[in-house]
Amino acid sequence: MKNTMKAVLAIAMALAMVFAMTACGGKKEDSGLTATEGELHMATNAAFPPYEMTTDDGGFEGIDVEIATEIAKKLDLELVVDDMEFASVITSVQSGKSDIAMAGLTVTEERKKNLDFSETYSTGVQVVIVPEDSDIKTVDDLAKDKMIGCQEGTTGYIYCSSSPEDGGYGEDHVTAYTNGATAVQALLSKKVDAVVIDSNPAKEFVKANKGLKILKTEYVKEDYAIGINKDNKELYEAVNNALKELQEDGTVDKIVNKYIKAE
Repeated sequence: MKNTMKAVLAIAMALAMVFAMTACGGKKEDSGLTATEGELHMATNAAFPPYEMTTDDGGFEGIDVEIATEIAKKLDLELVVDDMEFASVITSVQSGKSDIAMAGLTVTEERKKNLDFSETYSTGVQVVIVPEDSDIKTVDDLAKDKMIGCQEGTTGYIYCSSSPEDGGYGEDHVTAYTNGATAVQALLSKKVDAVVIDSNPAKEFVKANKGLKILKTEYVKEDYAIGINKDNKELYEAVNNALKELQEDGTVDKIVNKYIKAE
């Protein structure tokens, strides 16, 4: 009799939990996420062309957006872009406000402490933008008391603001801006002497602003991947497997080649 009662109570508790989840709109709170069922929320900073940018009608486009859209389709979900400052992208996924982070996000040992990362889907190169008449000819010239502009929270900022002993130039020689476009505007107005940023956005900024050029010497190479909440192994496996399939069938290459033309 006691065993029967325990079984009845267990069933009642399970039904109560199901009812509670339904009443709350089907939130995936048990997985550490708060996104609505049927949607895949992507945290990004849509000011990083050609990986993510806004369209004239208020939508979003770019390499990361299209890859995420294809991943969402494979998971039978609808992609929702959560646009925010770059510095908030990782914490948004950590807190469960977003499901994945795709923002030209470089894999670093420090970031691996906070998120799990998918397979690499693109390689980025940090470069230096300077005025065409600048006396900065190589990366080494940045060490000569130059002021460098970077997007806050990016690897470019992390590298440049680190101490000279660690290969950087020190925080006193770096100014952080909320996005790359603002950093470039600071360069045009001579508030900084150079901007360190990913090569593909750099090309877009130089194309759109006369009088700027990119140094031929690269600053550093890095790998881009998708960041996922460490507490959601099921989502990690699903996203990573979907990405692998898209790489194997050529979809990722097709998307990248659409935005980045061969030199």
